[in-house]
Amino acid sequence: MQLAKVVGTVVATQKIEGLEGEKLLMIQPLTDALEPAGAAIAAVDSVQAGVGDLVHWVSASEASLVLNNPFVPVDAAITGIVDNVNVEDVGIKDKEEIFA
Repeated sequence: MQLAKVVGTVVATQKIEGLEGEKLLMIQPLTDALEPAGAAIAAVDSVQAGVGDLVHWVSASEASLVLNNPFVPVDAAITGIVDNVNVEDVGIKDKEEIFA
């Protein structure tokens, strides 16, 4: 799962055929610790996310599958809005604890 924070919007006066009417947002990819990872990227929004939302996103060929035409060249797409993230760090267990 790839997480990101929506940090802005993209306004495009011209779009390739298949992207007309699609909302584009700028997202900041995040690490597992919810820290920024790399530069912000543009992504197609398929879930009506907004600035400040924590979202799930996909890249590569999976990104184009959110569109009606899966052959539109898209590198990233927002596929979900994340309500909550729970991380449990149970630490490293030794074999006696695992096989007890």
